[in-house]
Amino acid sequence: MSWWTSVLGGALGYMIGGPLGAMLGVAFAGNFSKGKSSFRGSAKDYLPGDKQRVQAAFFSSVFSVMGYIAKVDGKVSKSEILLAQQVMQHMQLSEDMQKVAKELFNQGKHKDFNLDEVLEQFRTECHRRTHLVRMFFEIQIQATYADGILDDKEHDALKYIAQKLHFPINELKSLIQQFSATSKNTNKLTVEDAYVILGTDKSLNDKELKRVYRRLLAQHHPDKLVAKGLPEEMLKLANEKTQEIISAYELLKKHRGMR
Repeated sequence: MSWWTSVLGGALGYMIGGPLGAMLGVAFAGNFSKGKSSFRGSAKDYLPGDKQRVQAAFFSSVFSVMGYIAKVDGKVSKSEILLAQQVMQHMQLSEDMQKVAKELFNQGKHKDFNLDEVLEQFRTECHRRTHLVRMFFEIQIQATYADGILDDKEHDALKYIAQKLHFPINELKSLIQQFSATSKNTNKLTVEDAYVILGTDKSLNDKELKRVYRRLLAQHHPDKLVAKGLPEEMLKLANEKTQEIISAYELLKKHRGMR
């Protein structure tokens, strides 16, 4: 059972507490009747690292931080709000999940939003799940690139968040380059783009390239990500990333004449 199904069933005794739990409680209180769900905010039955607790923390962090980044330049335009909604729809979230995600987004852009506390709790809840943190950044980068531009303030915000989450800056740079390669207004993937998507270059021999490919597939395997705490309702992103990796590798195999 996913954390969302548990929430709608009223089984909220596991909820995470802290700033993330508080934000999620406000989001549910504003979108559901008391008869449908009653938020309690108690963490007595579950500890950091439990799957449903991690899923709730991931969902809360993704959309609240997305709101923060949208306002990092001092204001949130109508186009940025529309773009955030498009990202939520692209994830194929249910209508109810989109309502909660929008409320979390609005909390993130509020002047009282405490980014440091949210990031610290998210890092604790993830409990060294590096694949999950990588997916968190892939979603944030997708949101910032929704308008086709990653400005300096957004870039600085992403670097700051990476430092707080102990995520290597060089990996963040690689993720940004990968998304830039896949977000071009063209349906034709180039060999150069394929190398960027795999985070490598032509200096690798065939065996090394295959090793990189397999490692990336393992990092983005949907079942593994769900097991580590990716909400099941957000699997579309993991599936898309897996397909991008496969397409890039197949192109390079053909280009190199690999079997």
